[in-house]
Amino acid sequence: MRRTVPAIAAFGALALLAAACGNSTSGPSGSSSSSGSASAAAAGLKGCMVIDTGGVDDRSFNQSSWEGMQQAKSADQSGVSIRYLTSTSPSDYTPNINAFIGQKCGIIVTIGFAMGTATQTAAKAHPNSKFAIVDFNYTPPLKNVNSLIFNTVQDGFLGGYLAAGMTKTGKVATFGGQKFPTVTIYMDGFWDGVQYYNQKHHKNVKVLGWSEKTQNGNFTGDFTNQTKGLTLTNTFIQEGADIIFPVAGNVGLGAAKAVQTADQQGHNVNMMWVDTDGCISAAQYCKYFITSVDKGIQTAVKTAVLGAAHGTFKGGNYIGTLANGGVGLAPFHDFASKVPASLKSELATVKAGIENGTIKTPTKSPV
Repeated sequence: MRRTVPAIAAFGALALLAAACGNSTSGPSGSSSSSGSASAAAAGLKGCMVIDTGGVDDRSFNQSSWEGMQQAKSADQSGVSIRYLTSTSPSDYTPNINAFIGQKCGIIVTIGFAMGTATQTAAKAHPNSKFAIVDFNYTPPLKNVNSLIFNTVQDGFLGGYLAAGMTKTGKVATFGGQKFPTVTIYMDGFWDGVQYYNQKHHKNVKVLGWSEKTQNGNFTGDFTNQTKGLTLTNTFIQEGADIIFPVAGNVGLGAAKAVQTADQQGHNVNMMWVDTDGCISAAQYCKYFITSVDKGIQTAVKTAVLGAAHGTFKGGNYIGTLANGGVGLAPFHDFASKVPASLKSELATVKAGIENGTIKTPTKSPV
């Protein structure tokens, strides 16, 4: 590809989430705030997170980020407390961030590409405050913002190669929630991986829903409307696609429902999940997930929060790659015996080639 983009991307039981969050109170613009244990040591770091639209239980990057906060709280013995504010619309970003600045949070973590400007404005206005942002980076980097980005074109490429090797109809499909760079880079990688498989095997597997070359494709317009995901996936299935890769948060649950219905009607249709291991975050549909195109948001957020707690925080860019384990494919779970050994071997070879640079992914690194 001809441009540089930032790369983006487990559904815990509600009881577990409530236990981790503690008390809930009203936040700016009607959003909700959750805090860590009331018994957390007063001297401990206060970790605060601004959730993007879609909610804390979106089975995607919001939920993964909050799980990273929970992991930091569990790992730290000095009393890290955590809380979040949910944004119901982009107009909540700035009020939520400012509310946490007023609460003197030790680190404020913001979620998603759309919060890039609001986070930058707050960070520049409060240079002594520490921030982290998931799925966005700045040029030049900001000294008090830890940008957590992921080169998901790499594992998207593996997902596309796998899909091309598994399809029976010769058609696979992908779609996005909104046309953000953190969404389309997954789709680019998926498309690129299919083309590489075609090149190596002299096949002509087609990708519905996206073209890396033209940067045109299908988007549902949000990350919440599952009906849109179901409707679009049904269209792809009717057009012959038998593997679907939604990059759309909760919208992907609609895609999974469509795949489930198609299976019940006797059609052999499967899919891949995004951001998290779908067999954990959407376990009810695990039997249809060949794999998940995953990124290590939890670990990156946990590391950022603990860095602030232990005095090792530094701004700049963290880039998750195949080489450092920041991105990758989740286990095959129910498909462990269904993915041919030869295809698994090819995937290992492709992964190694991407890591050592002998296989070039057309989309550039998010540096």
